[in-house]
Amino acid sequence: MVIGVLGTLWLFLTPSGNSMRYLMADTLITTQHRHWAKYIIGQAELDKRVAAYQAQFDAMGTEEDTHTINLPTGEEEEGAEEEKPLIEIEEVSGTGYHGFVLTVNDPTKIRLGVPAKTGKGEKVSSMVARTGAVAGVNGGGFADPNWKGNGFKPIGVVISQGKLYYNGIGANDATQIVGIDKKGKMIAGKYTLTELSELGIQEAVTFQPRIIVNGKGQIKSQKEGWGIAPRTAMGQREDGAILFVVIDGRQPGYSIGASLYDVQQIMLDHGAVIAANLDGGSSTVLVTKGGEIANKPSSEYGERYLPTAFLVFEDPDQVEIPNIWEGLRPQDIDAGKK
Repeated sequence: MVIGVLGTLWLFLTPSGNSMRYLMADTLITTQHRHWAKYIIGQAELDKRVAAYQAQFDAMGTEEDTHTINLPTGEEEEGAEEEKPLIEIEEVSGTGYHGFVLTVNDPTKIRLGVPAKTGKGEKVSSMVARTGAVAGVNGGGFADPNWKGNGFKPIGVVISQGKLYYNGIGANDATQIVGIDKKGKMIAGKYTLTELSELGIQEAVTFQPRIIVNGKGQIKSQKEGWGIAPRTAMGQREDGAILFVVIDGRQPGYSIGASLYDVQQIMLDHGAVIAANLDGGSSTVLVTKGGEIANKPSSEYGERYLPTAFLVFEDPDQVEIPNIWEGLRPQDIDAGKK
């Protein structure tokens, strides 16, 4: 009890304690469970910080992206560098975190996977094994009431194979998306459905924020890193290769987690010219061929049921991904029904 009282006094009455409180709150604010932060900093301060973060997120999604990619043509001269494998996996670590970088050297081999059955999300390991993918990473956000959601109601939009599978926004509204166009170029930022159609979007989910634009990091320092948590992010190099950064967290002694600044720096170190945050926390997962989980998901219940995942295929044209939301209205989907 004495230790508890002293700890509470430290958190609320000292500069270092206040810094820790706000770090804890920021960690929660950048997840889908931001309401828990009110118990740490109060509702008024939570509302203020959420509004400030949303303004920053929106600003980070508006700069015009002008990056171009140079995909291999398959007509390189003899003696050129040996053809790269489709995927490469590298372990990364830093202060307090451990994770992986999945490099997909041909971005046109990526498709957005969705659950097999209506009414419930699907584990990424199951999606990979079921579809024959060679790798998979969790995708966009979803409605998750009391951390007990069924993983079936996405946030924003879901686009797979160039088709709108799920629309949770208005016809003229814009949303922050992360995805790939028909030529394999990564697209991230705030767009309307009309703009996405004009851009030739092929695979996409809704999430934020964009953290690298035109080769420049948008997060200026660790203080702006929005807390420590398990993270998933997607980026692209100039040669077209897609980078997925997957960082474990909430596991003292192994990996506590990373800030978005940490993830941004990993992306920059690996040559990313554009990058954006994906759903993280207990959703963070990297799966390899056969459904093997490479990382250590933080959920005490194991791998989560999710609505979307970015999947990598040797031959994506042979893969069938039906729209399990067809005919369903977002308002009719119960996110908590098991």
